[in-house]
Formats: sequence, C-alpha cells, structure tokens
Amino acid sequence: MPAEIDDELWTAIGDPTRRRLLDLLLSNGPGTASGLSRELPVSRQAVAKQLAVLERAGLVVATASSREVRFGVDPEQFARAVDQLSAVGQAWDRRLHRIKAIAESVQKERDADQALPQRADEA
Repeated sequence: MPAEIDDELWTAIGDPTRRRLLDLLLSNGPGTASGLSRELPVSRQAVAKQLAVLERAGLVVATASSREVRFGVDPEQFARAVDQLSAVGQAWDRRLHRIKAIAESVQKERDADQALPQRADEA
C-alpha cells in the first residue's frame, strides 16, 4: 500500500455524483457544467460545485473556452487515484485472506473437539 494516502483525492472520489461525473468525462471527453448537468439528476450549480471539488483534488482540469469552462480528466492524477485504489484493494485482499485462514483454523479446532467425545463413546 502506498506510504501516503491522499485524503482529498479519496474524499473527491468518495461521492457518487462526483464518480458519475468522472465516468461521464472519461467516456464522453471534456464537458461543461451545463452539459454534464443534463446527464445527471442535479442542477448545473450542483454540478459546478462537484466539479470544483474534483478540480481541487486535481482529478479534473478546467479550461476556459470563450464564454464556457470545459472540464476534462487529468490523466496523471486519475492514474494516481487508480494506483491508490488498487493498492488498498490488494491490502484488503491480503487481510481478508488472513481472516479466512483464521476462521477455517478455528472451525477445524471446533470440529476436532466435537469429534473427540464421539470417539470416547464408541470405544
């Protein structure tokens, strides 16, 4: 797992609306707050606020284009987020594997303990 987790990055991608915005930007390319709001059940102002959070986290970059501001995904920061998510996922997989091994060991001990009295009765 990376030595340092970027909490602002995780907070930014932790919100379902912001994840949906990232999905839209990744699949459709750069877009404006107005255009993106047509794809979501929230207002343009709400989309603009969510894009500002994504921009502060470095996940999107705003580019002024005449009277519009277009937002696009920053590939480097997005790759960094993917790397962090992957590392955390791998760490949790290892933890869950250890928990499973412990649970299986406990179950084997219980099974063995339950089998002992039956053998004594049979003898």
